[in-house]
Amino acid sequence: MASTETIPVIPLVDDSEVCAKQLVDAAREWGFLYISAGSDIPENKIARMFELSKKFFSSPREEKQKCAISENNRGWSSMHSETLDPQNQRRGDFKEALNFGDFVDGKAQQPLPASLIEHEVELAQYQELCHNLCMRLLRLFAIGLEIEEKEGGKDWFSSRHDKAKGSSDSILRLLHYPAIPEGSDYIPEVDIRAGAHSDYGSVTLLFQLPNQDGLEILTPNGGGWKPVPVHPAGYEGPPPILVNLGDLLSYWTAGLLRSTVHRVIFPPHSRVGGDDRYSIVYFCHPIGSTHLIPVPSEMVRERGNRGANADTKVLTAAEHLKGRLAATYGWKS
Repeated sequence: MASTETIPVIPLVDDSEVCAKQLVDAAREWGFLYISAGSDIPENKIARMFELSKKFFSSPREEKQKCAISENNRGWSSMHSETLDPQNQRRGDFKEALNFGDFVDGKAQQPLPASLIEHEVELAQYQELCHNLCMRLLRLFAIGLEIEEKEGGKDWFSSRHDKAKGSSDSILRLLHYPAIPEGSDYIPEVDIRAGAHSDYGSVTLLFQLPNQDGLEILTPNGGGWKPVPVHPAGYEGPPPILVNLGDLLSYWTAGLLRSTVHRVIFPPHSRVGGDDRYSIVYFCHPIGSTHLIPVPSEMVRERGNRGANADTKVLTAAEHLKGRLAATYGWKS
């Protein structure tokens, strides 16, 4: 496909083959794409989730510590506890986060912090909205890849993410990148808010606030780091939802759909130490028992012996994720 200079904004006006092709083209070129704000998730719901995020992160450390992250990837991770690029970071990421696993019948399957207990229903509803949007995107990717009808057609990916069939490792994550106080042990040329990494799962949704930039992608073909603005040029209205593809979907498609390395920096135009930055992320993963077998698509087969097309040992989605988390947090896999 012809190269584009910027990550495209794709309005999800329908589930047509035209829309599906636009998604696949963007995923092949960038691994990232924007979809219009309000696409399946009302803007007021997004704003409300940011309110709850700020409420949690402003609570005392002692309260947050009661829900500390465990090896199931649920809970609160403190500043510097996560190191996404251990080979190139002198210390962990300058951020804190709260991870929610799947909700079952509207109930969290993990301890909730005191500040969010009364908002359990809202959290569950928001996660469901995110999951449903990802299911729609997965169906569109299947249409765009022309997956054979006899093998499942448009439902090939989404059926492997159906929560009715089993538990998954999908995560709703609230993120806070605090401003760094003056006089702290912080080196602007070295330290980073989130180290360079690719995402682990299938599809990621990123929700951002206006004027809180800092995301960069490592552009294809050796183009170096490129800022990804909250508001793409010419786009008006609330920030669009940013979508990126994870390692599993890239592996499944023999690298046809790109999983792009990205990071979060302290914006060069901000004051030293940056300003507070908040974001919300939904990491969509398949059912844990899903076998990562080749995708039945001629477009994928043409990629040859790459990814799932080449491996003789078939991993499950849960096994793949466990290895990645072990590297990130220093856990034993």
